Amino acid sequence: MPIRSFEDFREAVFAYRLPRIILTALDLDLFTVVGSRSWTIAELSKEVDASPRGIDILCRNLAAAGLLRKRNGVYRNSRLAADALNANSPHYRGAYLQLLREQWNDWSQLTACVKRGKPVARQDPDDPAYRRRFTWAMHHRSTAIAPKVAAQVNLRDARTLLDLGGGPGTYALAFLARNPRLHATVCDRAPALGVARKIAASHRAGDRLSYLPLDFMREPVPGRYDVIWYSNVLHIYSPEENQALFRRLLPALAPGGRLLVQDAFLLDREGIYPVEASLFAVTMLLFTERGNTYSIAETSRWLREAGYVRVRRVRMKKGAEDWEGGLLEASRPAARRKTSAAPGNQEEIQPAG
Repeated sequence: MPIRSFEDFREAVFAYRLPRIILTALDLDLFTVVGSRSWTIAELSKEVDASPRGIDILCRNLAAAGLLRKRNGVYRNSRLAADALNANSPHYRGAYLQLLREQWNDWSQLTACVKRGKPVARQDPDDPAYRRRFTWAMHHRSTAIAPKVAAQVNLRDARTLLDLGGGPGTYALAFLARNPRLHATVCDRAPALGVARKIAASHRAGDRLSYLPLDFMREPVPGRYDVIWYSNVLHIYSPEENQALFRRLLPALAPGGRLLVQDAFLLDREGIYPVEASLFAVTMLLFTERGNTYSIAETSRWLREAGYVRVRRVRMKKGAEDWEGGLLEASRPAARRKTSAAPGNQEEIQPAG
């Protein structure tokens, strides 16, 4: 909500309290310790080697937030905490949780980043160990939403898909699961593809996924595909880098092939909303050299200038989208296939002004 009063301002600044409470619980491995049983404060404080007073206040607030359940003075995990936050669960999102924990300290350096216009000093993103951890985190982030998005993208006539910068291949596998005649290739750094291979090994569609180790910002993309999926990568790079990539991708599409761009798009004329897209630009300031979030209108213009036609916004169902802005779809000229989305959920993006 807009901040219109000092009370609104105070509430906005104090919003850090609950995230810090949750991160402290993660630091203590609290949800893993709680597991599937019930605990008194005395038992739990002894188990995690913390003061009874501290654990009492911490758990009270976690219960108020819905992550713990309290009954008759004892605490249990909520369904979410027992599933995604518990290291003993098969659905544990540990890599993504660790990424969130690390970013708490990184965000405290925002003032310096704003002054310098440069990211915080962190581990080299090309370091293989870092890249593997980050790739697992992106899988944990997308594992639930990717099938929901894939269900809304019609790939019935496609036979080949390139998941460009696809990391763990989470989206590629979601598309393969829904389209039994589709074959996909995930393109990324070699350490990321190592993670993708592990994930695909236990996926029912994993035998239809191929792997392309490539620095696609510096090297040409080989082959030709019916669809190129460019998801959650646009924001890492500058406008100039994305425009150059769009031009280089055009020959990698079959005639009439489609480029699908999913990202944290800004939707209003002034480039402010949705709020989450503007907030995500701060993440790019903290962690990338030139990244940002971009508007639907300007990204559409880049695509047209690169030679694409039929540039359209594809809306996703509310609650079943990765980002509020949905997707941008653009085609290589001489398209012979119909557009991918159901009638009525596409709109052609016109140049601003």
